[in-house]
Amino acid sequence: MSNELEFREKVFDEIRHVDEFGNEYWYARELQMVLGYKEWRLFSGVIEKAQIACSNSNNSINRHFGVNPKIVKAGVTNKTIIDYKLSRYACYLIVQNANPKYEAVALGQTYFAVQTRKMELTEIEFNRLSEDEKRLYRRRQTKDGNHILYGVAKDKGVKDFDRFTNAGYRGLYNGETADDIAKRKGLRYREDILDNMGSAELGANVFRITQTEELLKRQKEKDESMASDTHYIVGKTIREAIKKLGGTMPEDLPTPGKSVKEIEKEKNEKLIDN
Repeated sequence: MSNELEFREKVFDEIRHVDEFGNEYWYARELQMVLGYKEWRLFSGVIEKAQIACSNSNNSINRHFGVNPKIVKAGVTNKTIIDYKLSRYACYLIVQNANPKYEAVALGQTYFAVQTRKMELTEIEFNRLSEDEKRLYRRRQTKDGNHILYGVAKDKGVKDFDRFTNAGYRGLYNGETADDIAKRKGLRYREDILDNMGSAELGANVFRITQTEELLKRQKEKDESMASDTHYIVGKTIREAIKKLGGTMPEDLPTPGKSVKEIEKEKNEKLIDN
C-alpha cells in the first residue's frame, strides 16, 4: 500500500469517535463530507438504503443507526438538524450503497469491510436462528468475505479470478470446480452456487475464504500462481479437517429446496405486507 493511500485511509480514522464504554462510532454528517456528498438530502437517501439492507440482514437499525439530533446556528437563531451515530457496520452498508463516482467511496468500502467481522453473532445467538436465518447470515459473510479476499488477491497479482476461485473449490470439494458443483446441484445456468448451500456448507466456505485472505496477506510476492496454490491448499486442508472430525463432506451435504434469493424475496414480501 502506498503512503498516499495510507494517508487517505487515515481520514476515516480521524473522524472515528469512541464513547465512555469503548464503543467506536462515526457521525453521519462527518462521513458525508469525507465521502464527497455536498448535500444532506442526497446522503440521507443513501442512509435509507443502508438501513433497509441492515434490516434485511436481520440486524437492528436502532443499534447501528442511532438518531442523534444536533442544534446548530442558523443566522441569529438556532435550528435542529438530524444526525446519526453510526456503527462500523452501518458505515460499511452506507459506502456499499453510495455513489461509486466519488473516489472516497471505493476507499471507504475497503476500509469498513475489513472490520465487519467484528459484528458477527455469538455462537449462542447463531444457534437460536432458524436454518433459513442461518443461511442468510452465512451468505452475507461469504459476500463480505469474498469482497475483501478478491481485493487482497488482486494486490497479490491475481488477474484470472475464475482460476483463483476454482482453486479454492477444487481443494474443498475434492477436485470439483464451481461449474461441477452447479451441475451436481442441478442449478440453472449462472445460478450462484453459494445461494444454494445450507448453513453448514456455507460455513465451510466462510472458513475457506477468511483463512485464504489471512495467508495471502503474508505473501510478499505478486505471484498469481502462488495465490491460487494457497487457495487450493486452504480448501484441501479444511476438507481434511472435516474428514478427521468425522463430519460430512461438503459435496454430500443436501442442497436446500429454496435459494437464498428466494428466502430474501419472501422476507421482503412479508415486510411489504406488514
